[in-house]
Amino acid sequence: MKTIKRSAGRSATAAAAYRVGERIECQREGRVHDYTRKQGIEETFILAPKDAPDWASDRSRLWNEAEASETRRNSVTAREWELALPSEISAEDRSQITRQFAEELVSRYGVAVDVAIHAPHREGDQRNHHAHVLTSTRKLEAGGFTAKTRVLDSAKTGGVEIEQMRGLWAELQNRALERVGEVERVDHRSLETQREAAQGRGDTLSAEELDRDPELKLGPAANSMERRAKAVAEREGREYVPVTERGAVVHAARQARAAFREMRERLDIARETYVIKREAGQDRVSAGLAALRAATSKERGERNPEDFRERLSQVVGRSRDQDDTPKPEGRNYARERLKEIMEKDAGRDGQAAVHKLDGFSEYDLGEDTGREARKPPVNERLKDVLNKPREALEIEDDRDRERGDDENENTRDRDRGEGHSL
Repeated sequence: MKTIKRSAGRSATAAAAYRVGERIECQREGRVHDYTRKQGIEETFILAPKDAPDWASDRSRLWNEAEASETRRNSVTAREWELALPSEISAEDRSQITRQFAEELVSRYGVAVDVAIHAPHREGDQRNHHAHVLTSTRKLEAGGFTAKTRVLDSAKTGGVEIEQMRGLWAELQNRALERVGEVERVDHRSLETQREAAQGRGDTLSAEELDRDPELKLGPAANSMERRAKAVAEREGREYVPVTERGAVVHAARQARAAFREMRERLDIARETYVIKREAGQDRVSAGLAALRAATSKERGERNPEDFRERLSQVVGRSRDQDDTPKPEGRNYARERLKEIMEKDAGRDGQAAVHKLDGFSEYDLGEDTGREARKPPVNERLKDVLNKPREALEIEDDRDRERGDDENENTRDRDRGEGHSL
């Protein structure tokens, strides 16, 4: 939410004319604001209280009256609410939720509301659908503009009111996304508030994912440079490399978030596969290793089940061809053989998955062989891990996380654009 202030050299008439792409003459200043050539305006409309005068529907008259009602040199003559609209929904749905938001402003504050819905700029991010909602700062009643809406000006109440309106806007977006079958959701709360809520409900993994700084805003210049760099990289068939400092920070943050979601998805696949295999009558070890395989090969398709069963029997020592090579005391060779097989199938992801479900990290494996010797056999550890609650499976211990974060940062990938926010 922004304010249109005279002290900044702005006026409500100029702001309205620019946002809706019309010609408005400002009677107070004696200037004409003509933006009829402006492109990309999809829809405009005005909403006012039921008892508002007829002239409220005349945009030029409305904003000239708003200017006339303010007498101070530093008056705030209008407020603007900027709304980011989901690109995943239709133009009709975007119009509907914007209108619902504007109706709430009218009902809540008794103000006049002028709405302009804009399409993405042809050279910009094509997801950037947005709306400009301009409101008066005074209530509009039958006799014209009256009292100021001080609830939005007060330091005590303004922040609370804006936060509640942001919550409403998030709810309207999420309902629209749900109607079209989208799984993504908008959350208007700060990252810190979201993290505290996740910790309160015991969702440790979500709390860890939210333990990050807000994403930097690129700004028009940097955003334009990064778009050109992406287009060039795509034409040349190479990986996109950010060309600005801000772009590099944003790109790295997006890669990290994408990798975290990928890890979580693999954990979900592993648990679901384990449940299915157990219901089908498999023992815990077989079901657990099938879960590992599903998680590490989710993008490669299924392989021959007989081949996997043979591999399984080799891993757990049930193959007829046992390895008689002397094994130094304190080493878990069953686990290491499983890791080798999974690495061949899935590369680094396979190794990480084995480490996670086996209860310790690669660092642990080589650090203290005496301690490793005291660990339970792999079958017992796997059984214990797979019977843990979901949260316990997702996060084993703080030290493992801290070391894994730095290591995995270099292998993560991100392909998600900027999220929706006010």
